[in-house]
Amino acid sequence: MKRTSGVLLAVSSLPGNQGIGDFGKGAYTLIDLLAKNKIGLWQILPLHPLGYGNSPYQPYSTYAGDPIYINIDRLSDLGLIKMSSIRNFHKFSQEVDYEGVRAFKEPYFRKAYRNFKKHFGQYREAYEVFCSNCFWLDTYAMYTALKRKNGNRCWVEWEEADKQWINEPCLRKELADEVVYEKFLQFLFYMQWDEVKTYANDRGIKIMGDMPIYVGLDSADVWENQRFFQLDPDGYPTCVAGVPPDYFSESGQRWGNPLYHWQRMRKDRYGFWVNRLSWAKQYFDIIRIDHFRAFDTYWSIPASSETAVDGEWCLGPSFDFFDRIFRVLPDIEIVAEDLGNLRNEVHELRDAYCLYGMRVLQFEMEPKLLKKGLPAHVIVYPGTHDNMTSEQWYELQHPNLKVALRRFFHNRHYRERHFHDLICHFALNSEADVCVLPMQDILGLKQQGRMNVPSTIGSPNWEWKLKNWKEVEKELDKVKQWIQESNR
Repeated sequence: MKRTSGVLLAVSSLPGNQGIGDFGKGAYTLIDLLAKNKIGLWQILPLHPLGYGNSPYQPYSTYAGDPIYINIDRLSDLGLIKMSSIRNFHKFSQEVDYEGVRAFKEPYFRKAYRNFKKHFGQYREAYEVFCSNCFWLDTYAMYTALKRKNGNRCWVEWEEADKQWINEPCLRKELADEVVYEKFLQFLFYMQWDEVKTYANDRGIKIMGDMPIYVGLDSADVWENQRFFQLDPDGYPTCVAGVPPDYFSESGQRWGNPLYHWQRMRKDRYGFWVNRLSWAKQYFDIIRIDHFRAFDTYWSIPASSETAVDGEWCLGPSFDFFDRIFRVLPDIEIVAEDLGNLRNEVHELRDAYCLYGMRVLQFEMEPKLLKKGLPAHVIVYPGTHDNMTSEQWYELQHPNLKVALRRFFHNRHYRERHFHDLICHFALNSEADVCVLPMQDILGLKQQGRMNVPSTIGSPNWEWKLKNWKEVEKELDKVKQWIQESNR
């Protein structure tokens, strides 16, 4: 990834006529724009089934894809739906209405499924190959069918027979059709995503996927692998994940994910993680692992605590874990999200395997810090999906800091008028091997463009969406000049 530039943009944020960015025309348009402007990397957010609060970091599975990203128009190319029957989403806005989009797309999925069953022969080979390659698919499809049967409640609250199915699998004739339906949706999801990724790779663009380090309690992963998590006999977590008080929250962040039982995972040679990373490697060129520091030390919060204040640091699997991963997957490309106040051992762990780390300029936005420059083996960002946009951040700063920053950039011959342009240009010129610009900062958006506010749940998090490509094309043309000047 030497001297590479990239763009951070969630698939959900792509423009489109179906209420959410998906694997339709918008994805291909973005790839064409990146190629045209010599941008070699597209970083996305997790694509797994969205869980509580529509957060991509609380998914129902770390293998399955969320059907919400399946493009309806492209189903007509398969002959599963007539193009003339497809309508646009009834409500157009620059925010994603997740419930509305699901209600809009579901009837099309059901219609496509009925036609699929009628003409299964022409899809048989591709479908059967896909199913045979997905070691996780049977469990996930049954999990989803049972979850729907139990009013979409978490598996710990299901009827006992349903909850225990994972321990004593048996044929459930009443759910057979729903199970096949879920497999069909995954078949469509990965068919469309594979085509998007191939299109990008053929044009010299790598895709960086994002992997949450933890999985949600309400997931097929925990339901199937209960022994690898810190759970009580009823399946509820005894301790949960989060971080202590920090930059984002005075009371810390209580994420609520069940913690791993690392001792048992070690005895199993980390099979859970080997499978997880092996699957991700097939569909992303680079994998960014969120909250990398937890492999060294993780914050353990008693499940009874309402905040993250009461917790303790516990040792993670460290070198033993990555020795195993790179022995099995020697050519996997991993990026470590190594932000925050970290002990030296975290850096040692990252550097032992030559992993790229991250630097966020918004956390270093003082002239004396900016003067120090950056090391080469990092990915630099003006901000990430968890930060304010650059313009929003700048707007809130003290006038003295604003003047100092303007003087700093002016003395280094940056003449851009807007702060977002200054910081994007500066980031591209930095010594960092890789520079990734959030689309919101390329466009100079303020508060309306913020993607997520850590320690908060629900709307408006994860809802921002591009209206069209008009401004994007204009701003990328400017960024292209900076890319050429910075030899990226």
